[in-house]
Amino acid sequence: MIGTTDFQTSSLGLPVSAHQFFAFKSDKSRKLDLNPRLRDLVAGVETLTRKGDSDPRVTCLITDSRRVVPGALFFAIGGLRTDGNFYVEEAVDRGAVAIISEQDYGQRFPIDYIQVADVRVALATISRRFYCEPDEALNIAGITGTNGKTTVSMLAQHLLGGADRVGLLGTVRYDLGRRTLPSFRTTPESVDIYALLSQMVTNNCRDVIMEISSHGIDQKRVHGLKVEVAAFLNLTQDHIDYHRSMEAYFQVKRKLFTGEVGEMPKRAVINIECPYGRRLYKELREKTETVAFGFNESADLYAENVELRSDGTEFDLVWESQRKAVKVPILGRYNVSNVLAALSICYAQGHDIEHLLPLLEAFPGVPGRMERVDCGQPFNVLVDYAHTDDALSNACSMLREITKGRLIVVFGCGGNRDRTKRAPMMQAVLDKADSIVVTSDNPRAEPLKQIFDDMRSGFTEDQLSRVRFIDDRRNAISEALDLAGSSDCVLIAGKGHETFQEYDGTIIPFDDRDVARELISLKASDAIS
Repeated sequence: MIGTTDFQTSSLGLPVSAHQFFAFKSDKSRKLDLNPRLRDLVAGVETLTRKGDSDPRVTCLITDSRRVVPGALFFAIGGLRTDGNFYVEEAVDRGAVAIISEQDYGQRFPIDYIQVADVRVALATISRRFYCEPDEALNIAGITGTNGKTTVSMLAQHLLGGADRVGLLGTVRYDLGRRTLPSFRTTPESVDIYALLSQMVTNNCRDVIMEISSHGIDQKRVHGLKVEVAAFLNLTQDHIDYHRSMEAYFQVKRKLFTGEVGEMPKRAVINIECPYGRRLYKELREKTETVAFGFNESADLYAENVELRSDGTEFDLVWESQRKAVKVPILGRYNVSNVLAALSICYAQGHDIEHLLPLLEAFPGVPGRMERVDCGQPFNVLVDYAHTDDALSNACSMLREITKGRLIVVFGCGGNRDRTKRAPMMQAVLDKADSIVVTSDNPRAEPLKQIFDDMRSGFTEDQLSRVRFIDDRRNAISEALDLAGSSDCVLIAGKGHETFQEYDGTIIPFDDRDVARELISLKASDAIS
């Protein structure tokens, strides 16, 4: 039935039933035309040339030619690996009623096409219109930063009412109110964002938490999105293969706060412990409402007397001349910063901090973020998503403080990604760990030898004497578990919640948590026998 007047699809093929196309804001209600005219959809979009004036009705918006159905409006988008313009003939054959592209196809092209100045801006603008501007009916908090986005987003969702009431778009999952989908991308394509937001409106969500990546900003996936509160967590080295420099990386993140991707957010939440955060705070504080968080009294919300425990963290929260003792069941000083960020987001939206604090003790944690694997073994095993030098340094520092014995770390570096961060990641672990097992972490199409060589670069044999290089990740985890004794801690870093490995275009099932549980059980059985 997908593609008929009963259902519409996004580029993901998400079915959205006809009754869902309602959006409410205050006392206003609006119904979406299920088959809007092309002319209405493209009104106001910067157009260079146009062929055809048949003004067909549009049943769906598609960016993948393989998903085109009769009535589809196809957007030919250029990408890093391929170009949608290569597949316009397939789109025509499958029944597309029009093509939108930055290219001019000429007057002999068999169907309508519109050449636009920026196809991604056109996609975002048209998607928002097609799905009846669902962001107008929602209070959206957008969270950006190198590390911590997932923890902060899930903390904020928990504090605001949980998955049944608060929508979530993030690295681990998409919560739509009464439905949850697995995430395939931290920040989806704009057409998918509006399709998902539309379902949240239908499911009576009023608040939405979004992780917004630098790629999502730069590729205009959030162009025109109405964000009520934008939060900046931190900026450390990552994605330099894409952004080319830390300054360029920062300038992309900055756009979320300055109105360069759409409306300027009403309020900004900023980590002033981060140097880039301080820069942003100084720029914004005269232009918009800002809430600063950190570890000193110059912040609006700050933490003092932090005490790290093996089963959680305690600290004093200070705001508006008030002070309250806080307990959270998550580990580490950096997670105190994440708690401050989540509380600041809620505070910026007008919620009473004191009423939120009791909810923190019931936070269930985040999949793959310092997730404990406990099969009765006499040592600690934790799985974490840390995949930058800063995240690894923070994770190892925290575990050092709560571990009586040795710290053993399993990690690797992703293939076909920023090669310059590999040696800093190695340095971060060398600085903190007693024993290190380096292994594969989504090598993709890059030879593992090249990745390992980059990780070794600049280090002497003596410095690497504590490091073992093991190609197979399962064998590497097994080796780390064999090294562990009573009171030790094994950190398996890099993949966290992920349930796969990427090898040269092939996805292989692999979950660090499941593998660790299986190996611990097998080793315990062997010991008994």
